[in-house]
Amino acid sequence: MALTRTQKAAQITELKDKMTKAASVIFTQYIGLTVADITKLRAALKKEHAEMQVAKKSLIQIAAKEAKLPEIKDDMLEGAVACIFSTQEPTSGASIAFSFAKTHAQVKLVGGVFSGKVLSKAEANELAVIPSRLVLLATFASMCRSPLVSFASACSSPLTGFARLLSEIAKNKASAAPAATAEPVAAAPEAAAAATPTA
Repeated sequence: MALTRTQKAAQITELKDKMTKAASVIFTQYIGLTVADITKLRAALKKEHAEMQVAKKSLIQIAAKEAKLPEIKDDMLEGAVACIFSTQEPTSGASIAFSFAKTHAQVKLVGGVFSGKVLSKAEANELAVIPSRLVLLATFASMCRSPLVSFASACSSPLTGFARLLSEIAKNKASAAPAATAEPVAAAPEAAAAATPTA
């Protein structure tokens, strides 16, 4: 059923608002998916703070213009398309749609907008395989942790050995002290005999 002028205006406003707030916008084909498939895809997107909205090409283009995004040309929006808005991680929506497409051939990323730049079909698919910020941070933390653990282990080994050495020295000094004090006592009679004049 054709949209009324009021409905079109409302949808343009909604699209514009979502485009303005989104970290990225991906355009994807979806025709051929069942209602159950679309519901499953929407649920997966929602978990990662992304959402999909179906709209006419002309309304998408008008909304993009009003949101001051780069021009969305007709050849980018192949067939019936839906917009996927990612509100936190720029890669989340693209990544989920890309993964979903592996088992649902009807889903095809055809373009998008990211960081003020229009993405081609190839660039949209490249964005989809970039690890998320959290994954990158976890990987970086793991890389940083490994050398630190090795360094701490390397440092603790000589320190432990040094502590043991000090302990042994202390024990040796303690055992040597009585012997050192006994020698003068034993030598005293000899010294006294040497000091006594002979008749």
